[in-house]
Amino acid sequence: MQHYLSDDRDYEVWMLLSQASDAIFKAREKELNGNGITAMEATALFIIQAIGNQATPAEISRWILREPHSVSGLLDRMERRGLIKRAKDLAWKNMVRVTVTEQGKEAYEMSLARESIHSILSVLSAEECQQLSSYLRTLRDRALDQLNIGYKMPFP
Repeated sequence: MQHYLSDDRDYEVWMLLSQASDAIFKAREKELNGNGITAMEATALFIIQAIGNQATPAEISRWILREPHSVSGLLDRMERRGLIKRAKDLAWKNMVRVTVTEQGKEAYEMSLARESIHSILSVLSAEECQQLSSYLRTLRDRALDQLNIGYKMPFP
């Protein structure tokens, strides 16, 4: 197995990046599940709060780099659980706005603890975190270029 990895440094780095991301996501999911919310729901609540009353499913999908139908399914589940509300925009009849309900605001506030993330990233110094952030932005932006995504990521 090691032979295959050592032949392709880029693939090995990509696998490590993917494994690290997946492991951190699972730790976050475990932390949030104790409070009855998923990591994707917490992410969506964060984005809706950040965008404010102009949040649309399309804008949410751009922020999280997910297909619109995936975001639609996520928002369906969140609406059934009472975390968000969707309403037609009065000025643009074919546009839907997404807002956070009181129950969603409570879930959002609870999700701000982020202890799992802080615990995992605490193994890096402040300088290492800054370097990693810079590297990840560079990689993300290059991937967005290759995908011909013509907009800048709004966060971070």
